Amino acid sequence: MTDTSRLSFKEMCVRFDVTPRTLRYYEYIELLAPEKEGRARFYGPREVARMTLILRGRRFGFSLEEIRQWLLMYSQSGTRPQLETFLGLADRQLKELQRQKAELEATIDDLQALRSTTVDALSKLA
Repeated sequence: MTDTSRLSFKEMCVRFDVTPRTLRYYEYIELLAPEKEGRARFYGPREVARMTLILRGRRFGFSLEEIRQWLLMYSQSGTRPQLETFLGLADRQLKELQRQKAELEATIDDLQALRSTTVDALSKLA
């Protein structure tokens, strides 16, 4: 691997907009395994791809342990079981996100109604 296809620790933090603490934690819990040269860490295409998946999984609401297990599954069981597992995780998370969306919509409706009532009350005071 050439040096141009590797990112330094700092470059990795900048590219993914994460703190050094976050990046070190992901290494600690074995989500990432950078190449080490002395105290320096370098991240190749595999680690960049994994980081992309980690951040996407976090955005979707998956726990770090679920993401870790899912990434580990590829090396242990292959693509098909990994994809089947993802479908189960995605289905579960979609249901949860839809529940949260409905809750937010109800809260927005309640707040809009209260705001309208307040505007009416205020206009009667004028």
